[in-house]
Amino acid sequence: MRRKKVTILDIQKRKQSKTPITMITAYDFTAALLIDQTETDIILVGDSLGMVMLGYPGTTEVTMDEMLHHCKAVARGTTGAFLVGDMPFMSYQADVTEAMRNAGRFLKEAGMDCVKLEGGREMADTVRAIVRAGIPVMGHIGLTPQTVSQLGGYRIQGKTAAAALSLVKDAMALQDAGCFAIVLEAIPATVAALITKRLIIPTIGIGAGVECDGQVLVYHDLLGLYDRLQPRFVKDYGQIGEAIKTAVQTYTEEVRQRQFPAEEHTYPMNDEEEAAFMTAMAGR
Repeated sequence: MRRKKVTILDIQKRKQSKTPITMITAYDFTAALLIDQTETDIILVGDSLGMVMLGYPGTTEVTMDEMLHHCKAVARGTTGAFLVGDMPFMSYQADVTEAMRNAGRFLKEAGMDCVKLEGGREMADTVRAIVRAGIPVMGHIGLTPQTVSQLGGYRIQGKTAAAALSLVKDAMALQDAGCFAIVLEAIPATVAALITKRLIIPTIGIGAGVECDGQVLVYHDLLGLYDRLQPRFVKDYGQIGEAIKTAVQTYTEEVRQRQFPAEEHTYPMNDEEEAAFMTAMAGR
């Protein structure tokens, strides 16, 4: 049975009722179809698809066209979950007008319900402009993968008092600019808990402790499908990757031993027609 579509109001009510929000990052039709048959609130089409789906070394190589392509696929497989499209590197940083135009494409062309962008106070004006254009925005602070080289690698953020206070200021600025929710990535649980308490909008954590209003993990990470980058905050909920390798190896061995395809996998021919065909071939 098709479930009711999750909305921003539903997400905000989760915070008020202290019901944890669930978000999963996915990139294709089949994954979206499976996730949407669960009670997951939000599907994020993240720019991490650059690494997981396209084999790039990071997220900065991902283009608008690639993001829109995957967003469209996910949208086709989703009817209930709230959809978030990740704005790729340099699609919103250089010019506010361009940022508004690109954000609009996620809704108009790709079927997303909102966009997500990285950055704190420096992105407040851009967020404000996008929201003013009628496009909901989810913020993202802490470890921001698009600027990972500037951060010195995939490192936890907000470890000092000064850095933690800076994150609080970033979160407040994004809320004031109009973000309806904020992702907190790889920051101390104490800092995330305080930010969550201070904000009236929901926080969604990834490596930010249990006190956030919700949690997000990547589909491929929680299923054990991607092991090139395994942060501390990832929990493997299913060894699907190992199961896939076992299945493929078994298939390979059965083909080589001519065990597959067996009779039940083969289309038969009418006996009379087969006899006629063999007679015709014999006469050639």
